[in-house]
Amino acid sequence: MKLLSELIKWFEKHNNLAYSFIRIFLGIALLIRGLILSSDPQTITQWIGANQWYWWYSYIIVIHIIGGFLLAIGFSSRLAALLQIPVLIGAVFFIHLKQGLMRVEQSLELSVLVLILLIIFVIFGSGDLSVDNYIAKKKSKA
Repeated sequence: MKLLSELIKWFEKHNNLAYSFIRIFLGIALLIRGLILSSDPQTITQWIGANQWYWWYSYIIVIHIIGGFLLAIGFSSRLAALLQIPVLIGAVFFIHLKQGLMRVEQSLELSVLVLILLIIFVIFGSGDLSVDNYIAKKKSKA
């Protein structure tokens, strides 16, 4: 019981570390999603339609790769998350909402979760374990 109590105290003291790990995981997941989409353009064209939406397809890939990387390292995280939000709104309301819940492939519930996490990172920023925090500490010491 004492060990559990000590673990809980440690986690409460370091909860911002968990927040940072969630940001890192989300960034890596978005980066990987961007790489997957760039290697399989047929998947996304099935979602968004014909060639008139090619610019949107390019935006999705670029913003997932670059924005995911920036989120993973915690640099300009608010901007990186903000630029991802239109993509996830599109995924939630125009693609996955029509398909419904509990699908085998990427689904509505996963897209909603990612959207909510992105909104949280826009509001609260990077967390302790980030390039943004490192730069802020350097500036405050100077």
